[in-house]
Amino acid sequence: MKYTVQNNIVRISGVSDLDLEQTLDCGQSFRWTKQPDGSFKGVAFNRLVRVWLEDEDLYIENSNAEDFENIWYNYFDLSLDYSKVKNEISKIHPVLAQAASYAPGIHILRQEPYEALCTFIISQNNNIKRIKGIVQRLCESFGEQIAPNEFAFPTAERMSRLTAEDLAVLRAGFRARYLIDAAKKVAAGEVDLEKCRTADYETARAELMKIVGVGTKVADCTLLFGMYRIEAFPIDVWMKRAMERLFPGMTASDFGEYAGIAQQYIFHYSRMNPELFS
Repeated sequence: MKYTVQNNIVRISGVSDLDLEQTLDCGQSFRWTKQPDGSFKGVAFNRLVRVWLEDEDLYIENSNAEDFENIWYNYFDLSLDYSKVKNEISKIHPVLAQAASYAPGIHILRQEPYEALCTFIISQNNNIKRIKGIVQRLCESFGEQIAPNEFAFPTAERMSRLTAEDLAVLRAGFRARYLIDAAKKVAAGEVDLEKCRTADYETARAELMKIVGVGTKVADCTLLFGMYRIEAFPIDVWMKRAMERLFPGMTASDFGEYAGIAQQYIFHYSRMNPELFS
């Protein structure tokens, strides 16, 4: 995969299996906004960028070679051969093959772990539009300003000095208390996010579940989208329905080493096709 940099725009050639809308608006990240020209503007790792695709060329505006190599190459998971992954997981079950072909351009984003933890705490019993609103208010209220009207995600240290009452402005409801507990435990080292990258899966999940309000679903989402533990297989309402109706008798272990990628195909396919469950 080759790339060039000109006028603060990185151009990556040969990106054949990435669809930005499918990837950025499928419920794994909540800080990307589609622009009138079809591009997406977003903030990740304290960087504000605009991204778009032209055929097999991916463009990242407001970036440079160092940021591409150290952040965006991994963030968009450009090293993994998704064609090979889709071919392998499609052999597992015919419905999974349908799900993978429904949105074949989904990539798993490699997000900042603490941000992923917080956004999936916010996601509990919530819809994507409302999650985005709460996350935006959280960043505007407590994050560092990195550009006009653009803010980084607040750090655990910053949030650990807040109270649930301070977070009332977010209109996050019961989740505010969970966010404060997460911030305090991460900032104090009581919950070690780096440990979760490499520990065995059950240990990593148990580490995250030390936080009040973090159950298996939020822990699994954090591991998948914040630590790139692609063996994770989060189960929410949509996935529970999908497993019962479309994959009866199967469990996460049946989906192999790319279970997390399979999960994202199934989740998006199920959410976009509710008639499957009527």
